Amino acid sequence: MATAEKSKIEDNVVHLDPAAEPELTDGFHLVIDALKLNGIETIYGVPGIPITDLGRMAQAEGIRVISFRHEQNAGNAAAIAGFLGKKPGVCLTVSAPGFLNGLTALANATTNCFPMILISGSSEREIVDLQQGDYEEMDQLAIAKPLCKAAFRVLHAADIGIGVARAIRAAVSGRPGGVYLDLPAKLFSQVMDAEAGAKSLVKVIDPAPAQIPAPAAVDRAIDLLKGARRPLVILGKGAAYAQADEEIRAFIEKSGLPFLPMSMAKGLLEDTHPQSAGAARSTALKEADVVLLVGARLNWLLSHGKGKTWGDAPKKFIQVDIEPREMDSNVEIAAPLVGDIGSVIAALNARLDGSWQAPPAEWIENIRTKKEANIAKMAPKLLKNSVPMDFHGALGALKTVVKERPDAILVNEGANTLDLARGIIDMYRPRKRLDVGTWGVMGIGMGFAIGAAVETGKPVLAVEGDSAFGFSGMEVETICRYALPVTIVIFNNNGIYRGTDTDPTGRDPGTTVFVPGARYDKMMEAFGGVGVNVTSPDALYRAVSAAMDSGKPTLINAEIDPAAGSESGNIGSLNPQSVVKKKK
Repeated sequence: MATAEKSKIEDNVVHLDPAAEPELTDGFHLVIDALKLNGIETIYGVPGIPITDLGRMAQAEGIRVISFRHEQNAGNAAAIAGFLGKKPGVCLTVSAPGFLNGLTALANATTNCFPMILISGSSEREIVDLQQGDYEEMDQLAIAKPLCKAAFRVLHAADIGIGVARAIRAAVSGRPGGVYLDLPAKLFSQVMDAEAGAKSLVKVIDPAPAQIPAPAAVDRAIDLLKGARRPLVILGKGAAYAQADEEIRAFIEKSGLPFLPMSMAKGLLEDTHPQSAGAARSTALKEADVVLLVGARLNWLLSHGKGKTWGDAPKKFIQVDIEPREMDSNVEIAAPLVGDIGSVIAALNARLDGSWQAPPAEWIENIRTKKEANIAKMAPKLLKNSVPMDFHGALGALKTVVKERPDAILVNEGANTLDLARGIIDMYRPRKRLDVGTWGVMGIGMGFAIGAAVETGKPVLAVEGDSAFGFSGMEVETICRYALPVTIVIFNNNGIYRGTDTDPTGRDPGTTVFVPGARYDKMMEAFGGVGVNVTSPDALYRAVSAAMDSGKPTLINAEIDPAAGSESGNIGSLNPQSVVKKKK
């Protein structure tokens, strides 16, 4: 090329200053930035297409990403993180099957009022809507909607900030619950100007504002309590979630009212508190005439507020709940108190003035006498150091372990393992007992244990029935991989309820029977954790104490008498029995 011609071409070339080029961002970064802007520090999930890179990039940006072996367990971890922290726990899954696996945890979170966001990648809308057979094609938004509090889909990168903000606000405002956020694969690679992207992000302000009860409603409740001869306060897990611990303690102690904690409210006031009616539950429910429900619902766990559980004494109910539609759901609520628990209890405390009188001494003495009699009756069972162990002897050992470590978190699931532990193991601090909750669903154990350890840094003791452990047992690898301070105790009686059933035909094992003498402790050893096998309550106490003091991932296989245990635990009445005998 001639020099003159080359010079002419160069004169027409525009030389761009690299510093002047617009900075770009994409859907991946906008999702991460939106979460970080709103204080989300941890994501629980299972990596895979199309969200693998989202997890990698989130980790690189400082968000802790805990990878599980199954999405349901990751979802349970996110749900309990929401309960413990009062901000949404986030679970990240792949599309279709992964989304469905996480959906059980999302629905359970909604039922239990735990704030949680399930974020799932999904197939492209145009292919899904025409049902053209995309990879893991599924209309996930439509499936999620009936099972959670709210569901949103984001199609454009510029809307990611709004989508995340709406999900956060929906999860924690009013009655908390689960929210689904659908992010199609194509969204992540969408590119936009970085400055515009930053401006599109939304920091949620006051997502769960206080809801003050009406003064007239407070007056009505106080008047009803003042006129009661046998008042009772029932504390539910909503009271624990509210983190209004000091207000609740002040109300109970200033009023002198006896209180009965539901299982996840145990520890709001210590179970050994003189006003606790926990060990006299049946007497308290049957004989009370005015019942104040604080963050507790009159569902099946309280026999719907009626029937033989509540006895023949006429009842009037006062209910504290942020959801007005909860009132009168099973029985008439004489004094509804609609508002957030902290505000309502503060308003009640303000009314405990000079005109307030403590409950009648006869009622308090009646509960105390019954409580002491029940505790004395139970004591010998808890001290029994038999081989093989029964449930009472084993739980007696764990009762001592927890008493010596009141800041440890107890996770509990199973049939007999759950039902008996709920009444035997005393709790001393709020939000230290986590269990199956409203649905009574099995499989929450390892997810809850991991979520609690990650969110609090506290040692966790997971007490599991051998059946319940089977739903999430593979997550012992996750516990070992992240070196979490989790001690698992499996009450191994060789089966569901007990390990003695048989197949009448002699062909197979009984339907409720597992492999006899299974050594679950070997599972933990396989992943580098500590495994221990114990056969007596004394050995169980020593093993659990050593494990919790060490902080190392540990699984203790506690051999329980296969004949110990009753079918369905405390809910045998829900298990129908056949009355038809088949003719031979």
